[in-house]
Amino acid sequence: MTVYLTGASGFIGSRLLATLHAQGRDVVTIARERRDRPLSSKQVNLDDLASAGFVAGGRRVLVHCAGRAHVMNETAVDPLAAFRRANVELTVRLARMAAAAGVDRFVYLSSIKVNGEATLPGHPFTAFDEPHPLDAYGQSKWEAEEALKELAADTGMEIVIIRPVLVYGPGIRGNIRSMVAWIQRGLPLPLAAVDNTRSLLGLDNLVDLVITCLDHPAAANNTFLAADSEDISTPELVRRIAKAVGRDARLFPVPVAWMESGASMVGKKDRVQKLCGSLRADITHTCQTLGWRPPVSLDDGLRLMTGRSL
Repeated sequence: MTVYLTGASGFIGSRLLATLHAQGRDVVTIARERRDRPLSSKQVNLDDLASAGFVAGGRRVLVHCAGRAHVMNETAVDPLAAFRRANVELTVRLARMAAAAGVDRFVYLSSIKVNGEATLPGHPFTAFDEPHPLDAYGQSKWEAEEALKELAADTGMEIVIIRPVLVYGPGIRGNIRSMVAWIQRGLPLPLAAVDNTRSLLGLDNLVDLVITCLDHPAAANNTFLAADSEDISTPELVRRIAKAVGRDARLFPVPVAWMESGASMVGKKDRVQKLCGSLRADITHTCQTLGWRPPVSLDDGLRLMTGRSL
C-alpha cells in the first residue's frame, strides 16, 4: 500500500507521518507549494500531481490532513470565503485528481464542528445527527464532506470521513496549552464552579484511528466521530493535567456568567464558552464498525502532551 499524505507539517499530519514511517509504510507527502521544504524522501507538489500522477500499482490511499484550521482570532474580511477556498475547493481539486488516477480511498479529516458547538446532558453528538455547523470553519468542513460524497458516488473512489473532537498532544496550542502553562506556574484558575462534560481526543488515538481506516473494509464510505473513551469536566481536566506535571491543582469558584461577561468585554467570550460548555461525542458507531478502541488512556495522553514519560 502507498499512503499519500497532505498536511504532513501540521500538528496531526506530522505525528501521523512519523508513525507511518515507524511502521515501515510507503508514504508520499503532498506539499501545496513547490517552495515547501521536503518532509520526506518521497514528496510531490500539488501542482505537479496532474503531470507526475500517483504511483501505479498496488493499493493507494490518500489521507487529507491539510486545510485552514479553526481560527481563534479571525482577520479575514470574509472568513467563510477563506475557509471555502482552503477546505472545500482545494479538497475537491485534490480528490478529483486522486479519483482520476484510480486512488482507492480518500480519508478526510473533518471536524466535530460539522455536528455543532455544544451538546445537552444525555444527548451527545453521533455520526448520524443532522449536521448543524455554526461557524465558517464548520460550514466549510461540512461542504467538503458533501462534495466528497458526491465525488465518491460519481467515481467509485471510497471516502472515509473522520470528525475529531478537540485533539490534544505534544505541540498543542490554544486553551489547553494556556491551561498547562498556568498550572505549571502554580497559578490559580477560576474554574471550580464549572459543571460540564467534554470529549477530548489524544493525538495518538487519532493517528491510530486514521491508520485503522486506511484499509479496514467497513470504513469505506462511512463517517466516524473520534474521541477518547473517557469524557471529562474542565475542573477534572485541570486536576489531571496538574497530576501529569507534578503540580497541585489550584482551583477557585467564579460563576460562569461572570467569566463570560468579563470575557465578552475583551472579545474572548468564545474561549470561555469552550472551557465551560459541554460537548460530548458518542463513538459507539466508530468502535463497533471498526472493532476499534482508543489505545491511549486520557491520563497517559496528558503525560505525553506535557512531556512526561509513561
